[in-house]
Amino acid sequence: MPLPFAVYALGLAVFAQGTSEFMLSGLVSSIAADLNVSLSAAGLLTSSFAVGMVIGAPLMALFSRSWPRRRALLLFLAVFVAVHIVGALTPSYGVLLATRFVGALANAGFWAVALAAAVSMVPDRLRGRATAVVVGGVTIACVVGVPAGAVLGERWGWRAAFWAVALVSLPAFVAIVRTVPGGAPRAYGAPAPVRKELRAQTELRAQTELQARNELQVPRVRDELRLLTGPRLRPTLLTMALVQGATFCTFSYLEPLLTRTTGLGTAWVPAALALFGAGAFLGVTVAGRYADRRPTAFITYGMTALTLGWTTLALTAAGPLAALALIPLLGMLAFGTGTALITRVLGLAPDAPTLSGAFTTSAFNLGATVGPWAGGLALDAGFGYRAPVWVSALLMGLALLTANYVRSRAGSDGTAGSTGSTGSTIPA
Repeated sequence: MPLPFAVYALGLAVFAQGTSEFMLSGLVSSIAADLNVSLSAAGLLTSSFAVGMVIGAPLMALFSRSWPRRRALLLFLAVFVAVHIVGALTPSYGVLLATRFVGALANAGFWAVALAAAVSMVPDRLRGRATAVVVGGVTIACVVGVPAGAVLGERWGWRAAFWAVALVSLPAFVAIVRTVPGGAPRAYGAPAPVRKELRAQTELRAQTELQARNELQVPRVRDELRLLTGPRLRPTLLTMALVQGATFCTFSYLEPLLTRTTGLGTAWVPAALALFGAGAFLGVTVAGRYADRRPTAFITYGMTALTLGWTTLALTAAGPLAALALIPLLGMLAFGTGTALITRVLGLAPDAPTLSGAFTTSAFNLGATVGPWAGGLALDAGFGYRAPVWVSALLMGLALLTANYVRSRAGSDGTAGSTGSTGSTIPA
């Protein structure tokens, strides 16, 4: 069964937003020179975005919880485009810093609503595929968007990359207007025969009325918070943050690892980043197709393989062939496991439609914030350029311990967990 086109429209928007989130890694020097600020100050633009994502996901989801999802998605995307236009035009570092934070708030709100909207438009058995398409926008951004932003910045200045993100967002905006439910239904394709027209209109009217009733039955925030912060979801969210922390810890310091430990030239760095992104895209695709069948085994095997993988990279980083072979494999495992964890949270929290996507987004970006920070501490302590990779292995070990705690807790309570859409058992 094919996915609705609306799901792919959400993935396109996430591609533009993911490009914006990660593209500054190749633009920091030019921004610092153009705005006459230090490199560390330019680096705060990335930190500002990450903090905005962590804080913004639950706040923006609460802000828009009573709105139709299409209206919320369009508002967040419009704000995202607007702040990139302002950022491309401003000569002020302070204004640019503010636009990064506001853009992250809009991005976080869009992510939270998009994840919930994607799974709501498909049957339970297709939740994993729908989630994979949305998350896949980030992986494609790593493969295509981030290198393209670096090329644009090198040729026409960093502002060109901001303009490009705004332009890429516009087709997604139009597609969401036309495909995501939330307004008056529109008919597409050839007109129906006249004798069927009244019946079709009646069915559409009934669907619209049912949707309106469902939108009025918004769960109480207190009930959603109780579910998401309870013993069933909290360890899963923590596991997700640890997995993402491990991923972005090494990803953030891949350049010094490759150039100063592996011995590769700087020209290899974009290629290595593209390899990581290609592996991530493959991992998301595999997770979308197979994670729903045996979610517990998929996540457990993925986390175990990641722990071994990061350890192996730390031990063999001096060998160019080993490093280049492991990078796409680790990208595949990291984003495949991460996608399966996102699907699990959304599946375990059907009664928290407003905040489940928000908490998932916050956990994802909390890991993306803490991981690089922990890797930076290891570097500053003088442990060498392999240190962030060892930190990634340590974080994955903690993730495995958390997952084992979840399973043992479920067993001690005499419960097997909750059943996924395919009948597989998911530890609570």
